Amino acid sequence: MTAFPYTLAGPIGAKATLGLIVLQVDETIEQDFRRLFRDDGVALYVSRIPSGDDLTPDTIATMEATLPAAAALLPPAARFDVVGYACTSGTTLIGADRVADLVRSAATTKAVADPLTAAIAALRALSVTSVGIVSPYIDSVAQPIRSAFERAGFCVPATASFGETVEARVARIDPASIHAAAVSVGRQPEVDAVFLSCTNLRTLDIIDDLEQTLGKPVVSSNQALAWQMAGSADIQMPNTAPGRLFRHALPLC
Repeated sequence: MTAFPYTLAGPIGAKATLGLIVLQVDETIEQDFRRLFRDDGVALYVSRIPSGDDLTPDTIATMEATLPAAAALLPPAARFDVVGYACTSGTTLIGADRVADLVRSAATTKAVADPLTAAIAALRALSVTSVGIVSPYIDSVAQPIRSAFERAGFCVPATASFGETVEARVARIDPASIHAAAVSVGRQPEVDAVFLSCTNLRTLDIIDDLEQTLGKPVVSSNQALAWQMAGSADIQMPNTAPGRLFRHALPLC
């Protein structure tokens, strides 16, 4: 065999390198991110974390132990601009600071993002003071998310939940059902904006219509996480990115 000389090029992510840690059962957020981060200069690497068939406080708690291993499965030679942990309820119960520490213990990254911190920052950027929440989960999982928003200074005058415990069914919840729940919550006069909680809900295609119907901002877990990660990595988003959030606070291309 003849040894042939070669040169080394820079990273695939010439503009930015993103990492995403996704629940094993999540079928939605990876598809959403492929649509949102379309620039050839942006590299997106995905790892999976065991999450169980049912989402309960106990199964969420186990992710704290396995999060470093999931982060370690991202390409070790990559130097990430930001790594996102794609679980709203997981971040709520584990804690955003703890999530960031666990990710940084196993991956080299300038920043760590999560949907809860992102949603709170997004609503503040939109000058929202009260929020209605739509969640797919049972009360023991949904209630801590409501409490997290209240601790962050938001009023939460209205919520709606589908009461689902089987995670595999969450990705199958019809966007029309999510739309109807969001309209029900968002039409409450004391609600300034609606938050669609859960990275596995199929929300990307209903945000613009909901905002037009309600005349209020609508923020989803996936949209907010993408917004936060794009801001951390200084990425321009496509002009098709949905919602007031992207139009308000990020450059579009």
